[in-house]
This record gives sequence, structure tokens and C-alpha cells, in this order.
Amino acid sequence: MKASITLPKPVVEEYIKRFIEEDAFYGDCTVVFPEVVVEAEVVAKESFLLSGVEFARMTFELCECKAKVLKRDGSWVGKGDIILTAEGLAKDVLLAERTALNIIQRMSGVATATRKLVSVVEPYGIRVAATRKTTPGFRLFEKVAVTHGGGDTHRMSLSDCVLVKDNHIAIAGSVRRAVEEAKKASFTKKVEVEVSSVEDAVEAVLAGADIVMLDNMSLKEVEVAVKKIREVGDVLVEASGGITPENAESYAMVGVDIISSGWITHSARAVDVSMRIIK
Repeated sequence: MKASITLPKPVVEEYIKRFIEEDAFYGDCTVVFPEVVVEAEVVAKESFLLSGVEFARMTFELCECKAKVLKRDGSWVGKGDIILTAEGLAKDVLLAERTALNIIQRMSGVATATRKLVSVVEPYGIRVAATRKTTPGFRLFEKVAVTHGGGDTHRMSLSDCVLVKDNHIAIAGSVRRAVEEAKKASFTKKVEVEVSSVEDAVEAVLAGADIVMLDNMSLKEVEVAVKKIREVGDVLVEASGGITPENAESYAMVGVDIISSGWITHSARAVDVSMRIIK
């Protein structure tokens, strides 16, 4: 499993504060013995790869509660396992509840989906990467979840890497011209080119691309493209487009270096977790 992203605490806290604000902008109108001190526990209601528990802890702490993590991010949990405990005034524990659970259920869903895909291609030494097909406002958390699942974040944003896509090529008029323009960016940025044909893949390599993404190409086309690319240059080859655990092994077997998948973020199912007051 790859190392997770280390995020600055102030940055994460600002995100979580906005999540809490979204849920309780005008406060909580359901007031039942708000000043009573309670203890609660967050419980897994199914088996999954855990992600987001540290952020859930921060959520409770921002709401003036004490919280203790019992299961670590990146570990498997089973149905009935207690993930985290929290203690504080009833009004504060209940204020944090939904936001903390939402973070865990969404992030763990992404981590579990990522791990499922990683486990299929890991024997071939293939890296699994995410895409920018993420939930608006929650990308940072979903990208962290990808790393908990053993995946690579790919681009966190448009500023991370030069990625020449089909629309850039359409604007430039050709793959070569698009790459030549793109390479004018900082010397610190790698240039990746998205192509949909064998011919364009070869042209991208000859134009100086560092990474070639074979996008929405058939398995046979990917196989031919990988062979042609290896003949003309030494670049990383990425396959993308409709790749899931059901077909990922086929792409791994034809020799690509990376598989990028929007499925691990945009189609990941949220896991089932709940919080219960125990004292």
C-alpha cells in the first residue's frame, strides 16, 4: 500500500468547519437534554476498508468533544466493529454525528473500491490512479481515500501536471502542435497526452510527451498502441476509460504501466456506519 497524503491540520479543519456549517448553519432545533454528558461509539454495519476516521475524530474535536480512534485508516473492519468513541455534551456529540459519519462512509467507500481494483492488477506491477471525477467540495478527502486503498491520486488539480486532452488537441489542430505548446509550461511539470488512436499515441511520443494516456480505446487497440509506443520511445503508458475490477486484468496483461479509473471515485458505494449513544 502506498503512503497516504499528509495534509496540514489547518487546511482540513477549514473543510470540516464548512461541512458542519452546511449541516447546522442555524443550529440544531432538535434539543433534548443538550447539556447532559454522553458517550457514543461509531460502529461498522458491514465489512469495508476504513478511511476517514482521523477526519471524523477531528470533527468531534471541533465540536468540543473528546474522541478516540479504535481502528486505523487503511485497515479492514468487520460488521459490528467499533471504529471510534466520542464523549461530550449531548448537543455537541449530536452536532458532529452526521458530518463525521458522512466523511467515514464516503471515504471508506472510495478506499474499498480502490483496493478492489488494486488487488486485481497488483500482481502485474500496475499502478491504479484516480481521476478528477470527484465530488465537488470533497475531492481532497476522496483523493486521500484513494491512497488508503493503495491507489495513486493522479492530478489533484489542473495545476499539478500538464495534461493535453482531446479538446486541447482540437483547439491546437494536431497532437504535435498541442504538445509543443504544452511543453512551454514550467520545466518542473511532466507532460501527459490523452489520445484515442494508435497513430496519435505514436505522434505524442515523437512530440516529446512524458506520459501517454490511451483513452477509451479497445483492448486490442491498447495492445497495439503499447507495442508501437515501446518501439519509438521510453514513456509511461496509461490506460483509461471504463476500466473496472471486471476488466482491469485484461488491460494489465497487455503491458500498460498505469490504469486510471473514474469508477473508484464517481461510482464508489458509500459504506454503512452508524453512531449510538452508549452512556
